[in-house]
Amino acid sequence: MTLAAFGLAYALSSTWGTALVVRGVPVLLRDRSPSPGRWPRVSLIVPARNEVETLGPAMRSRLAEGYPALEVVLVDDRSTDGTGALVDTIAAEDPRVRALHVDSLPPGWLGKLHAMSEGLRRATGEWILFSDADVHLAPGTIARAVSLAEAQRLDHLSILPQLDPATWLVDAALASFTRTGLVLGRVWLVSDPRSTVGGSVGAFGLVRRDALERSPGLEHLRLEVADDLALGQMLKSSGSRSALANGRELVRIHWYRSLAELTRGTEKGAAVFDHRLLPALCWTGALGALELGPFLAAAFAPSPIARWMGLVGAALLLGSTLWMCRFAGQRTLPALLSPLGVVVNGVLLLRAAVVGKIRGGLQWRSTLYSPQELRPGRRVRAPWS
Repeated sequence: MTLAAFGLAYALSSTWGTALVVRGVPVLLRDRSPSPGRWPRVSLIVPARNEVETLGPAMRSRLAEGYPALEVVLVDDRSTDGTGALVDTIAAEDPRVRALHVDSLPPGWLGKLHAMSEGLRRATGEWILFSDADVHLAPGTIARAVSLAEAQRLDHLSILPQLDPATWLVDAALASFTRTGLVLGRVWLVSDPRSTVGGSVGAFGLVRRDALERSPGLEHLRLEVADDLALGQMLKSSGSRSALANGRELVRIHWYRSLAELTRGTEKGAAVFDHRLLPALCWTGALGALELGPFLAAAFAPSPIARWMGLVGAALLLGSTLWMCRFAGQRTLPALLSPLGVVVNGVLLLRAAVVGKIRGGLQWRSTLYSPQELRPGRRVRAPWS
């Protein structure tokens, strides 16, 4: 009975949180902000490491996007495949692109943040757009984002990307992760100037240059694994006016194409727990009990009341996951397998904690970072703190 009651209460709160996300995060495609009198210069900074298979199509979609005052700083971050040559090819094809090759990583930096910092040093725009190497943009996306930011006098606008479909198992795991991440992150408060909740995403983070200069800057984040979230929090705490928008049909990314890629990506998450098994186990167990409790109660509870509570809770969790996937533009049918996705995410997180413990830390972009090295550089605060 207790498990069923807690599960139902959690399902109700998660459904309410989903409603707050859907209501509080505007869809950029629907925005009707007027165009500014003058299009400000936007510097798109794209760090890339070993992205030879995905960088070309993604960059060409952004160069064909149509923004009238765009410069691109394309940073090859110590790639060992053909990415460096591809960066030079793209720069030779389009005069808006500046190729930058980073050959070494200084101590005390994560590779991506160092590449972003090097790109920022060469950018000349009034607005800085940080974006990952594999992001695709529909025509007019940057103009829509700039129009919204200028109309609302924002300093920072982040766009949630639409996740392209992968396998059913991966999509089920991402469906569960999307709902829990957005709800627990209270992302509807990013746009509230009265709230301290801040955030950003690596796919599309548009920042006014002078706002970034008023903040501690990228060097302050140099060892933060969750660099995008930390960037948004840093800007908000520095007085920037921030907002978050839904980029479905405009900003797309193939986040994880396979279970192997998802497994590798989860290793970053275990760094939050310093690759310690006990904290990771406690988090996984607590969240798993809340997420799976209604389903277990519906199937196995001896009391009819508890079974009915479980059924209602399970229906609410499935419904809210479907709702969130539809809102985000993700495939909806895999959301029906989201309980399996909860299990997958939990197993992968525990695996990452064990692997990190054996390795002695986080192996990322060919560099091993120990917990002792990463811990002083941690900047992210829990959204509920």
